[in-house]
Amino acid sequence: MAPARAPGSPSGALCRQLLLTLAILTFACDACKTVTLHVPAKLDAEKFIGRVNLKECFKSATLIHSSDPDFQILEDGSVYTTHTILLSSEKSSFTILLSNTETQEEKEILVLLEHQTKVLKKRHSQEKVLRRAKRRWAPIPCSVPENSLGPFPLFLQQIQSDTAQNYTIYYSISGPGVDKEPRNLFYVERDTGNLFCTASIDRETYPLFELVAFATTPDGYTPEYPLTLVIRIEDENDNAPIFTETSYSFEVFENSKVGTTVGQVCATDQDEPDTLHTRLKYSIIEQFPALPTLFSMHPTTGVITTSSSQLDRELIDKYQLKIKVQDMDGQYFGLQTTAICIINIEDVNDNLPTFTRSSYVASVEENRIDVEILRVAVRDKDLINTANWRANYTILKGNEDGNFKIVTDSQTNEGVLCVVKPLNYEEKQQVTLEIGVVNEAPYTGTSRSTTNMATVTVNVQNQDEGPECDPQVQTVRIKENVPVGTKTIGYKAYDPETRSSSGIRYKKSSDPEGWVHVDKNSGVITILKRLDREARSGVYNISIIASDKDGRTCNGVLGIVLEDVNDNGPVIRQQTVVICKTVMSSAEIVAVDPDEPIHGPPFDFSLEGVSDSEVLRMWRLTKVNDTAARLSYLNDLRFGKYTVPVRVTDRLGQSLVTQLVVILCDCVTPNDCSFRPVSRTSNGEVILGKWAILAMLLGIALLFCILFTLVCGATTGADKKPKVFPDDLAQQNLIVSNTEAPGDDKVYSTNDFTTHAVGGSAHGIGGTLGSRVKNGGQETIEMVKGGHQTMESCQETGHHHTLERCKEGGQHTLDSCRGGPVATDNCKYTYSEWYTYTQPRLGEESIRGHTLVKN
Repeated sequence: MAPARAPGSPSGALCRQLLLTLAILTFACDACKTVTLHVPAKLDAEKFIGRVNLKECFKSATLIHSSDPDFQILEDGSVYTTHTILLSSEKSSFTILLSNTETQEEKEILVLLEHQTKVLKKRHSQEKVLRRAKRRWAPIPCSVPENSLGPFPLFLQQIQSDTAQNYTIYYSISGPGVDKEPRNLFYVERDTGNLFCTASIDRETYPLFELVAFATTPDGYTPEYPLTLVIRIEDENDNAPIFTETSYSFEVFENSKVGTTVGQVCATDQDEPDTLHTRLKYSIIEQFPALPTLFSMHPTTGVITTSSSQLDRELIDKYQLKIKVQDMDGQYFGLQTTAICIINIEDVNDNLPTFTRSSYVASVEENRIDVEILRVAVRDKDLINTANWRANYTILKGNEDGNFKIVTDSQTNEGVLCVVKPLNYEEKQQVTLEIGVVNEAPYTGTSRSTTNMATVTVNVQNQDEGPECDPQVQTVRIKENVPVGTKTIGYKAYDPETRSSSGIRYKKSSDPEGWVHVDKNSGVITILKRLDREARSGVYNISIIASDKDGRTCNGVLGIVLEDVNDNGPVIRQQTVVICKTVMSSAEIVAVDPDEPIHGPPFDFSLEGVSDSEVLRMWRLTKVNDTAARLSYLNDLRFGKYTVPVRVTDRLGQSLVTQLVVILCDCVTPNDCSFRPVSRTSNGEVILGKWAILAMLLGIALLFCILFTLVCGATTGADKKPKVFPDDLAQQNLIVSNTEAPGDDKVYSTNDFTTHAVGGSAHGIGGTLGSRVKNGGQETIEMVKGGHQTMESCQETGHHHTLERCKEGGQHTLDSCRGGPVATDNCKYTYSEWYTYTQPRLGEESIRGHTLVKN
């Protein structure tokens, strides 16, 4: 579709006349396509009336000029009025001149301004447009100026179909702005196809409309496909740019270099992007304080930077900028908005702290400590209570002995000078200190010296002092074997002023062993008891109090260094040795000598006894090193405890005999040995260990259980008759005890106890069966309750036997696994015989550490 134009109309003649005139006036220019803009008769000042595609005519134009001063042409081809215009005729025109200053090439565009009424008349008066040969049913671009003033309805264009030459065609449209929101904004005349707009449109709300046009015959036939018609709303600069914030706040350090970024501001514009309406330009309108000018703003990005390095927080700590943003690339007729920007100047340490005075005087009494003697103050222009302002004081000279320290008062920033180590008037009456001050933060200024200095003169005042114990710890060397009554030098204190010990009295405040006496006038010590170096680890300390005539005192320590003599023989500390006979044949013994090494090893080990003594026949000593020897037994000794006297002699012949207790035990490691030696008290009484007492109690309890079982079995066995074997032996519960080691297998019976010897089997009828099996050093006594008991023996190679017990109370049978003969012996023993047999064996089991297992 395209707008219809009546041929031979007056506007065509006017155009030809204007083109001819323009060609004559600008003969050096090439004319481009003429552009027609539909405008009302009255145009307001600075009003957007349309846009011309300049790039289509001349892409490299550097200058744009309008032949009519009433109109202004922007870079994007937007046409604006410079003031209010009333068009006198139905059609007016002006020329846009495009030129390139480098190539000297020029082109021009003729712009025709047509009144709306004229266009309507022309459109309504046409009659023979459909005779054109060109196809007339196709999408035709269409645009409507935003916020158009009318008059409404405003003619946009005419849609036509070439099929109207053959049919009567009715035109209709649908879509947003017609039958969808916003409704009734557009309509089309059914018969002519003229498209109209009924009201002004806001582009920011509706940037474009997509309508669908239909061409139908009266009877409903559609000779054309539906036509999509796009109506674009041309933007008007009706929205001013807006800053994202009404007030900005930034910080920048003082003394910053030129070009330092302070911050960035940003603004938005709701007009059409990528046009002059949204091309924004930023600028600083005003700075307060006004001078000197310290900041600049990038016109496109809105970045604020420093334009001078003269920022000084100590002079001005805050600046306020009034900033502006304007669209239309900052041209005077563009819309604008302002905002406030606060710039705070941050502090840096560009000012040194300086003492208020260059010299100070203070005084202190001698021997005083932890006392404040002076406060010094400084001036600093930097920001208070920051690291740039807080001061750090140091003593640069004069404190080599560490008598003073200086600290910072966090509240006042003053330096506090204190005495931390006592001064001595007799040694020095005056001390001169040199102190310095810096800030906590590093200095960034231009001064070469970063430390300010001052001198402090400290006068030491004399004080009447008591005696001095110097050094506080004094020593004297004495041999440990000196006789009682020996005298030697003692502790010495002196008067600090006279440097004399005259008139000073001494007394001891601590003498742990009471070994010495201290002479009160001279401090000389006298030995009262025999000294023992080994008892005090070589040094014996005595605390001394020295006092003058006025009662003033000082405390000291007299250390008596006890010189060693060979008065101790070597001794074996571990006097009990366990030898696991099954895995060991010897044990290592170690001797120590409390004397000094010069009186100690190498040691000589020997067995104490005559040549034919039993000890020499049973034991042998072999030297391992200077302090150890190995003790071995010579014969196959029995398990038990033995006493072996061992003499150890040091290098100078001092010796000592140790009665070594050796235990031969049936164990794998010494810790497994259950044998415990019997302890004795100092008066010879025997003290049993807890395990020995427990073993005795268990034996007594076991004895009572056996006796009780015998009595009960004898009573019930006399009243009951023997029972035969049950038919089904598989249903009986058996307890199997296997013995698989060589040795004698025996079962002793007393009062219905059955005796079982190797190679045969026997059984007895009674109430209780007790069997004692000895096998490889381990013995087991089994107590079986029930009625008549039967032992079943399975004899195989190696004399392996099995004892089976049936828990049921019936008769039990002793049978051979191999089907051999069964030997039955009803052997009854009296209680005295049973006791005579079992009692010594119970004692043997307790000694050897064997286990009694009760089933």
